[in-house]
Amino acid sequence: MSDWPVQTTDKIVRAVDTVRSNTSDRLVSVARWLVYGLLAAFMGLTALVLVAIGLVRLVVVYVENVRGVDHARAVWIAEAGLGAIFVLFGMLAWLRRTARK
Repeated sequence: MSDWPVQTTDKIVRAVDTVRSNTSDRLVSVARWLVYGLLAAFMGLTALVLVAIGLVRLVVVYVENVRGVDHARAVWIAEAGLGAIFVLFGMLAWLRRTARK
């Protein structure tokens, strides 16, 4: 009979641990995935923008130096060409999409 305070305390501790593991531990896990996912998306989008800027500059330098075109026309050619490539990739992605059920 003298063990009942220890047993009661153990039951309360187990109940609190169960509730915590079913609520806050899962919420912390979801929050981590959300934060890391948003961070990865932001970094990926930033990298994509920087790559696009680098490609435009690379094409401009190529068109100016190799083809002998003036700067304004070279920029126009680079942006139009890379824009067309992005549009083609977008059209390809649009054609490969699946319908929601």
